[in-house]
Amino acid sequence: MSKALVRRGGGRGVVPAVCSAVVPGVGQLINGETDKAIGVFAVYTVAGLSMIGAIPLLGSVATLVWGATWLYGVADGYITGKKKG
Repeated sequence: MSKALVRRGGGRGVVPAVCSAVVPGVGQLINGETDKAIGVFAVYTVAGLSMIGAIPLLGSVATLVWGATWLYGVADGYITGKKKG
């Protein structure tokens, strides 16, 4: 097999990061961190639902929490995947 097709440690954090980008918390689940996965998914979901039905000021705060949780999930999935790989 070609050496170009065999990568050693090159993409170990990418799969959890992409999965967490699609559904926050799945990257943590792939990395074996079940409690963290549930927490990330719960905060993301509650902030997303709050963003929809909140008064304008709280909606802005909920949007920031929602975006920060998504970003945290992706970054944590990538970093933890790299460390474990």
